[in-house]
Amino acid sequence: MFKMPVGLYEKALPAALSWEERLSAAGQAGYDFVEISIDESDERLSRLDWSPSQRAELRRSIANTGVKVMTMCLSGHRKYPLGSHSPELRKQGQEILRKAIDFAGDVGLRVVQVMGYDVFYETSDEETDRNFVDGLRLGARWAEQSGVMLGLENLDTPYVENISKAMSIIREIDSPWLKLYPDIGNLAAAGYYPPDELRLAKGQLLGVHVKDAMPKVIRGIPFEKGIVPFRETFQALVQTGFWGLIGIEIWGAMHADEDPIASVAAARRFVGSLVSEAWPDASPSPIYQAQK
Repeated sequence: MFKMPVGLYEKALPAALSWEERLSAAGQAGYDFVEISIDESDERLSRLDWSPSQRAELRRSIANTGVKVMTMCLSGHRKYPLGSHSPELRKQGQEILRKAIDFAGDVGLRVVQVMGYDVFYETSDEETDRNFVDGLRLGARWAEQSGVMLGLENLDTPYVENISKAMSIIREIDSPWLKLYPDIGNLAAAGYYPPDELRLAKGQLLGVHVKDAMPKVIRGIPFEKGIVPFRETFQALVQTGFWGLIGIEIWGAMHADEDPIASVAAARRFVGSLVSEAWPDASPSPIYQAQK
């Protein structure tokens, strides 16, 4: 029996939790790993400058709970984009990417997800496209020397809103250390049919983000309340030969009236049923199996 690793986005749980509490809560809900967020806030960006003792504390929390931190959602590039017209912002964006890769290698993360934004607060053009590809090419070299994979994610702007655009960048850079980490909710929100899109990515998928969405709305939609065709999408993953990381993306603060622990456990059961149906040979975690 093989396990399909299922992880939880950090922001699904209260921000006030310590890392040991966060990992423990995720494990109790049946998750195999947690995805750390390095967003554009100063507080989360400062994690990339953690001291050796702070990083060791996170490693101890991982050891104590048995729940890994396998992926990083690196959305700090919204503020410091690799494609910026500003040389200073580009330099800051490259430094963030380098630090993120170093952090991942030091703490034991497997994948750094790079957002498919050439720019976010600027106007996208040929220059920003060229700058982004050049910056990501640098990142692939840093990833290679650190033994860390980069996963390019499709998002909610035209630059990388579908798999074809992401694959064009991956083919141009042509590095074994740069693959895809698509978000099925983002695909649906942008007007694409996720099963058809994912079939274009055969052999290129490190993992997938799983969430629901509505047209042009990519956050805060409860599972089965949106437009994502989950079962058809998971069947398409089977057809590609996928056996990788599944990251459940929830924003707990957007559902303040709900018990966050109960919500993440319910999401785990929902995705677990999709995994069991699509991959009958997938072995659930012991905790999840006990909950069933």
